[in-house]
Amino acid sequence: MHPFPLEPDRAAMDEMGRLVLDRVVDRTDKLAARPATSPLCPQAEAELVESFLAPPPDRGGDLKALLARLDEAADCALETAGPGHLAYIPGSGLYAAALAEFYNRAVNRYGGLASVAPALAALEESVIRWMARDVCGLPEGSGGLLTSGGSMATFSATVAARHDRLGEDLADGTVYTTAFAHHSVAKAARLAGIRAAHIRTVPHTPDLRMDPEAAAAIIRSDRDAGLRPFLLVATAGTTDTGTVDPLPQLADLARREDVWFHIDAAYGGFFRLTARGSERLAGFEEADSITLDPHKTLFMPFGTGALVVRDLAALHAAHEGTGSYLQDMEATGVPDSGRLGPELTHEIRGLRAWLPLHLHGVDAFREALDEKLDLAEHVHDTLSGVAELEVPQRPDLSTVIFRVRPADAGPAAAELADEAGRRLLERINGHRRIVLSSTVVDGRYTLRVCVVSHRTHQDRINEALQIITDEARNILAA
Repeated sequence: MHPFPLEPDRAAMDEMGRLVLDRVVDRTDKLAARPATSPLCPQAEAELVESFLAPPPDRGGDLKALLARLDEAADCALETAGPGHLAYIPGSGLYAAALAEFYNRAVNRYGGLASVAPALAALEESVIRWMARDVCGLPEGSGGLLTSGGSMATFSATVAARHDRLGEDLADGTVYTTAFAHHSVAKAARLAGIRAAHIRTVPHTPDLRMDPEAAAAIIRSDRDAGLRPFLLVATAGTTDTGTVDPLPQLADLARREDVWFHIDAAYGGFFRLTARGSERLAGFEEADSITLDPHKTLFMPFGTGALVVRDLAALHAAHEGTGSYLQDMEATGVPDSGRLGPELTHEIRGLRAWLPLHLHGVDAFREALDEKLDLAEHVHDTLSGVAELEVPQRPDLSTVIFRVRPADAGPAAAELADEAGRRLLERINGHRRIVLSSTVVDGRYTLRVCVVSHRTHQDRINEALQIITDEARNILAA
């Protein structure tokens, strides 16, 4: 036995690595055949959950047996990495990103201060600059940081806006968003010290976009009442419907009213790599800050978010902190991520994006995103031809919403149709080949097809459409 069990020798590391790699490759290779939802019954799932609540043993176990247990845990879940996950906004997880992350965790370099690992900090900075300038169109001098996800990115953006526009007096600060904004927007405002009563919900137009005229009226009214409007949050791809707010008009409004303009593009941002996405997402160039989620439409692993800002100095001013124990850290030409957000301890998050982007090239991502736009159009056109369903709008991006068509225009018929929609979702997901999710749009129960996984192609979409169509007809025939 090795005298230091936490330090396996080369032969042991090789054996351990092969055991893990073989399982990962086997699981990845079989993703297309795996069920889209957990195959366990509720009782078996509860028993498995209970078994994993046990504390660790005093004596070590067998890696092969432990990996088998991990497989059980991974199977007891939505298969978010597979081609049938059409619910929410999935994160499919590139294999190359997993390899990058394995390497990253093994070398274990600190990323909060650039001087500790300057070349790797520069690697991460290159990813951030590419997102800020090439993807979002922000000018030279823009930048940002990689975060654990969109929620943390939105929080840091809110803190930067608050510091820049309100200073230390927060009492009358007001924020403007819509009913379709991600829940992290209001949460970030509250965490940043803004009163819940000062988070305004701007009305939306019939096509589910923020109404610029209504926003202008509310801002003027608040200003007249002595409040201090400071942050306008638009969405570039809502979670509910994938809808893009009128970004150029809202950017104009923000400039006129001198409020910080933030775009939540956690879902939609990387569609700007495509010609259609660039056109539909015009206005990014005018933003003060933008939330992006590479774990969505850049297909990275969960835990990969980003915040990019027009003025890096504003982000730094809001998050700067120091201590005498940091006095040995020399400045470099690369920004310190630990001084741009709330986290000082920060791994080199950029490697999981840098390696796939350099290995596959940006065109591979562009083509995959174009494919998702094509597939969403196909879903829309096909479901629009199903008499039992209504499809309220064409997709801006890759989310298609639909619902059961009521028998007439009355509220009782709508209620019956919504109940049929709930049964429809249950029957669709019961096939375990695909999984959809639901939301509520203007009071109606609505189903969603969200095509984001890089592993979802025409064959699975055709299968999904067949399941949806057949079950819609079965529901109404019953």
